[in-house]
Amino acid sequence: MNIVDASDTDNPEYRGTLENLCALRRMNPDIAFLYIMRQEGEKIFFVIDSDETDDQALPGKEYTAVPPNLIRGFTGVTVDNKINTDEWGSFLSGYAPIKNGMGQYLVGIDMRADNVRNKYRHLRISGFSSLIASIILAFVLARIMAGRFMIPVSLAISRCRSIVEGHLDEQIELRTHDEFDQLIDAFNTMSAALFKSQTQTQEAFTSLSRAKNELEIRVRQRTADLNEVNDTLSREIAERISTQKELQEAAARDPLTRLMNRRAIQERIEHEVFRNRRIQTPFTLVMVDLDHFKAVNDTEGHDAGDSIMIETAVRMKSMLRGQDSVARWGGEEFVILLPDTNLQGATIVAEKIRRRIADSPYFFSGKKIGVTASLGVAEFIGDPDTERLVAAADKALYLAKHRGRNRVETS
Repeated sequence: MNIVDASDTDNPEYRGTLENLCALRRMNPDIAFLYIMRQEGEKIFFVIDSDETDDQALPGKEYTAVPPNLIRGFTGVTVDNKINTDEWGSFLSGYAPIKNGMGQYLVGIDMRADNVRNKYRHLRISGFSSLIASIILAFVLARIMAGRFMIPVSLAISRCRSIVEGHLDEQIELRTHDEFDQLIDAFNTMSAALFKSQTQTQEAFTSLSRAKNELEIRVRQRTADLNEVNDTLSREIAERISTQKELQEAAARDPLTRLMNRRAIQERIEHEVFRNRRIQTPFTLVMVDLDHFKAVNDTEGHDAGDSIMIETAVRMKSMLRGQDSVARWGGEEFVILLPDTNLQGATIVAEKIRRRIADSPYFFSGKKIGVTASLGVAEFIGDPDTERLVAAADKALYLAKHRGRNRVETS
């Protein structure tokens, strides 16, 4: 693109591209902005911005609030995993490199997130208001229920005091039409019986009060114990499930390329050996090693090396079938498992992968980097020792290195 600074706004290429971006933005009301950016070293500059207001970013304007995923967008498709805020507002954005842009240009799309944030704020305010209202309602209901319970309880207490003072013939003339009626009837019966045996009734009353208190205490204690045990078990189960998922993921994936790791591919190989014993299906192993990769790290930096490793993983996966497996074996070495594939078929696949790596240059920070790979192919021939199959593929890889690299050899 020949668009560098604000003086290029009259450039026909700029105006045509701007009109196209604005037209695309108007087609979807959820799109806030479409724009093209350029990377120069560690700085990011606007090339074209679809903003039709006075806040439009003119060509050459530096963008300083750079989210991490925007940098990755110069070499591969990526999206934000959280809302980012800059001088134009709050957005969720996606980025993709421009074809033939040499890793220096990308196109971005911003989806406005202000409404989401405002709705979340209103939701929190509504939830807090509902909580306060619930507390007030619970308090009022508690007072009403307490009043309903306290009237018969207070009356019973008053009569009990009269009995203690010696007025044994008093009766409670209250009817609540609920469970308290049973308590009142029991009290009146007890009061009448006291005429016959004051001592016997007093002992019965004391025994009843003690049993009631002990029962309430026991019920409260058991309830508290059960709630505590239930909460503890729930937390432990949740923690164990979370830990188990994290361990399974960590045990099976390479953290850089997100491919299977060495342990996971070895399990797949052993599975194919077992399957071969049952139905005699062939399978092959391909060892892949990037040529002179240490020199790339030393010359271009480890960030460039990591970017090449990730891009290589993407290229290989895109050329394999769903039942095939690819893993990072270690360093710059990869292993590809091809089920239901003989040596001839695997060699064809390996040659396609070699050409894909060698013929398509890599780009990092706008710089072109050439990479080649050597590949060794070995077919399983019935030996249950999987280490020998790996050794055979590694031997073929060594032969490819010895014969000049950037080639495929078989064992």
